[in-house]
Amino acid sequence: MKKFKLSYLLLAVASLSLTACSDVADEITEVIFGRNFSPIDFEAKVRNRTNVELSWKTSDGVSSYVVEVYENDSLQFAGTPIQTLTVNPDNNPYTIMGLQGETQYSFRIMAIDGDENRNSKWSTAYAKTETEQIFYTVAAEDIKAKEVTLRWPAGEEAATITFSPGGLVYNITAADIAAGAATVTGLTPETEYTATMKRENGKTRGKVTFTTGIDLAETDILVEEGADLGAAITAAPAGYRLVLMPGEYGLHTEEADFGGSTTITKNLSIKGLRPNDMPVIKGRIKVEACLDIDQVILDGTGTDGGQTFDFTLEEGNIDHLSITNSEVKNYTKGFFYINKAVKINTITIDNCIISNIECSGGDFFDSRKGGYDTFNLTNSTIYNCASGRDVVRMDDASSAIDATPNIKVDHCTFHNVGNGNANYRFFYVRFAGNTITFTNNIVSGFNNKRGFANQSSTDQDPTLDNNFYHNTANLMSLAEGNTEKVSWFDTKGTDIDPKFANPADGDFTVCETKVSDKRAGDPRWIK
Repeated sequence: MKKFKLSYLLLAVASLSLTACSDVADEITEVIFGRNFSPIDFEAKVRNRTNVELSWKTSDGVSSYVVEVYENDSLQFAGTPIQTLTVNPDNNPYTIMGLQGETQYSFRIMAIDGDENRNSKWSTAYAKTETEQIFYTVAAEDIKAKEVTLRWPAGEEAATITFSPGGLVYNITAADIAAGAATVTGLTPETEYTATMKRENGKTRGKVTFTTGIDLAETDILVEEGADLGAAITAAPAGYRLVLMPGEYGLHTEEADFGGSTTITKNLSIKGLRPNDMPVIKGRIKVEACLDIDQVILDGTGTDGGQTFDFTLEEGNIDHLSITNSEVKNYTKGFFYINKAVKINTITIDNCIISNIECSGGDFFDSRKGGYDTFNLTNSTIYNCASGRDVVRMDDASSAIDATPNIKVDHCTFHNVGNGNANYRFFYVRFAGNTITFTNNIVSGFNNKRGFANQSSTDQDPTLDNNFYHNTANLMSLAEGNTEKVSWFDTKGTDIDPKFANPADGDFTVCETKVSDKRAGDPRWIK
């Protein structure tokens, strides 16, 4: 009897073993774990200053997620969360709106189930919000010589507005908050101010920059629309400033009132009266003395085909040419031309928009028989220019003038510049001892075959940093099939589409966050 039972048991075990090993895949149809997996790749990224975008890898079978938000916290999760949210898996990524600026937040997320025993463990991330910005852009009509009216959404609370330079502090009233506006007096004319609004706890709610209006001085000459600007330039004493009312002005010649040219033979300044309604000057300018231009539009439509600025002094020294907060467009040969034995100490182009300068018969920034010590091109946008020509050309005129060229291009946006598939380059710089800095720029649409440079006399160790490239050739590496010599590449640059909002209409707002997060290009386009 005992033998029978043992044999029976052995037979049963064998039968079960054969059944279990016949086809494992057919038998196991799902695996049920004791609890949900914790969300992986959980990230928190700041968007639009005070919003935080949360993202993670969604797991199958998770019905929803719980997110907790802790303020002034760095992954400690102490106390009570300021927000507890239930998020549907379809809402990944999920954006938390309207957080306080300049604040460290910690976030944690858990995959939940109907059975709380199956809830996952927490995954964590943190982010610090940027400075809030509730100020509206300051309207031209709200800016006077010694006062300004600042506006923001009605009902939004704040405590103070501090003005720099000067340190003036304005205490915001209940009436100001209700109206969403405050008028502040005691400012200095023609001063660029930064106004900073703060909460009671000292955190910033908004920051805006504006320039107070002109309080005409004895050395200012107000030029009204319709006046002969060329004649006003001729009549102005050295060192004076011409302040132009909004309107259109020609540079008088015998040939035409508009589209002509004039010569600056003494130190002068030309400034538009209102930054949001800039005067339009149609014509070319020949430069033989220091010249400052601010808040104007220079339009080359109808000119004789030359450059915007032509240095015509036969020889000698000019301290500076400065073009700021202006727009330059529709010229034929180039932006500036130095073809005399003259040295300019400093050329400054800042916060300008330059467009549609085709460079027919000349290079864009073109120096031949003279030169400069410093050329600063900053915070500007240049588009549809220098098709098939050099962007910066500087021949070696060291036998004629004593200069140490330092070229700096920083925080600029270039679109369709040097895009002619021709044997030219970005920097054709051969003046002895030159140095080049090219940083924080966006270049879109460039394919000249010689890239940045192809001359041994061009700075062989330029400073390159935080530059972005899209639809370009020969800047980051040699294009396939290109047999031209290229001296150097920006191997640290990033090839990515900045996703300009509407470049055809001159709107280069950067919509790609991987670029805008790095604050590259002309600052006006970073939102």
